[in-house]
Amino acid sequence: MDQEDWIVHLTEIRKRLLIVGAWFVVTLGAGLYISPHLLLYMKTQPLIGDIQWNVFSFTDGLMIYMKCAFLFALLVTLPVLLYQVWAFVRPGLTEAESRSALPYIPVAFALFLIGAAFSYWVVFPMMIRFMMRMNQTIGAVETYGIDRYFAFLFQLVFPMAMAFELPVVLLFLTKIGLLTPERLKGSRKYAYLGLTIAGSCISPPDMISHLSVTVPLILLFEISAMVAGWQWRAMQQRLANS
Repeated sequence: MDQEDWIVHLTEIRKRLLIVGAWFVVTLGAGLYISPHLLLYMKTQPLIGDIQWNVFSFTDGLMIYMKCAFLFALLVTLPVLLYQVWAFVRPGLTEAESRSALPYIPVAFALFLIGAAFSYWVVFPMMIRFMMRMNQTIGAVETYGIDRYFAFLFQLVFPMAMAFELPVVLLFLTKIGLLTPERLKGSRKYAYLGLTIAGSCISPPDMISHLSVTVPLILLFEISAMVAGWQWRAMQQRLANS
């Protein structure tokens, strides 16, 4: 690749980054407007009972407000970022590869939202209830700071949302030939072990909670493996017919 090609590529990257950056700024403005309503909605949801959000410094409320706006903008910008990545690499793809890669964008975004919703509506309440019971058992006075509340929430929601990207990862690896149905079958026991450990790490230490998190992750892996197998067989059929 000569210097002129490098300049063309850098110009293209700059263009794509400017589009993503401009969209992020716009959605950040929307996030600053919607954050108070979103926080009030979360506060009034009967997921975990009546928990008071206390602030222990003058900046706690402002920091949570800004974090909420930033995360909203990041979430809404994610599909635009994925599309710009696809648009950048599209000239190096064949027409068939370009068409087959594009559907990964909405699927990845939808799975991220499903994972975030599952962790917020199912896993997070279980974790909070378990820890509240533990605090009450030892006679502790429950006073929760808003900063720690949301730090715990974000640390739980985003890893779970990323875990729900597993189908996209498996399909992509199958598409480029790094995974085959035979390899997936051979790695099943290791995948089960890894998913069980992950489920144990992000769920309360009781059997019901472990199963509530681990079983959906294992089902997600099995569905991903099944779809990847269909994709592999379709690829082999196209190669045989060509």
